[in-house]
Amino acid sequence: MKKFIVFLCFLSVSVFTDAQETLPIYSDYLSDNVHLIHPSAAGFRDCNKIRLTARNQWSGVEDAPSLQTINYHAKFGEKAGLGVIIFNDKNGYHSRQGIQGTYAYHLDLGRFEEYRQLSFGIGMMMVNNKLDESSFEIPDPVISQIVQSSSYFNADFSMAYHHMDFFGYFTVKNLMLTARNLYNKDYESLNLRRYLLSLGYYFDYYSNGSTVELEPSIMVQYIERTGEKFVDLNFKVYKELDNAKLWAAFSFRRGFDNESGQQLSYLTPILGVNFEKYMFSYTYTKQTGEILFDDASYHQITLGINFNCFSPRRFWNERGGKTNRMF
Repeated sequence: MKKFIVFLCFLSVSVFTDAQETLPIYSDYLSDNVHLIHPSAAGFRDCNKIRLTARNQWSGVEDAPSLQTINYHAKFGEKAGLGVIIFNDKNGYHSRQGIQGTYAYHLDLGRFEEYRQLSFGIGMMMVNNKLDESSFEIPDPVISQIVQSSSYFNADFSMAYHHMDFFGYFTVKNLMLTARNLYNKDYESLNLRRYLLSLGYYFDYYSNGSTVELEPSIMVQYIERTGEKFVDLNFKVYKELDNAKLWAAFSFRRGFDNESGQQLSYLTPILGVNFEKYMFSYTYTKQTGEILFDDASYHQITLGINFNCFSPRRFWNERGGKTNRMF
């Protein structure tokens, strides 16, 4: 029975590790945080950007999953962009700390007044896994004295295309995953490749002499090993004020699991404000479906700052200062 309990603990941790081995894919990207999931976004904008996020899951549950990230990216020269991401991801007795460096190259394909750009990006990541079961309240040394850690490397590849108000991103994550030694390799798969496709459009709506900016978008995820698919349907609204810009977003994520038949759904409203060079947003996510844990709610705070801004592109300046777009 003791061996069986140990096996179940090991199996549950291994399943979690396979599912979220690198930086988890949440809705952070909608809070002007595209660089977190698409390396080709590094240095795309005309400002240096810093973003900090803090996420808490399963409110009221002790040792519930939590995630903190900080990322910075900036434009270097006319065509290059560099960035760095640092994260801490914790779930009970398992935790991961990682750092990723990104490089992007941006090619201008159109005339200056007809903006068109093709971008390529790569991210190289180093992650340290830690499993600490020393505080298990089980009087068995086989279980209560397990403290292990190991490090591994990974890589992401990304492409992006922007044409006036249209944007598209394609990213392959976990492209070059090295062997991990934290768990028995017989229970781990090194194929954690995940494919992301983001498409969206940005346009203005004029009514009663005022302008409201709208941004519908979609993101599709596909996990190669399990065949799981996720689709995000997003819609954002921006409103310009005298000295700030208010914005709100709503995201609906639907998951399609071919193995278990479970189809989870997530509802995510987001509220944010851009004031001068600062940005603040609050994200609330509610999980729905047949299987829920506790109240299945998630809370996230995002703080941002822009600095060393360049002159905005002319066509954006002529069309109402669209340099504030999230993508």
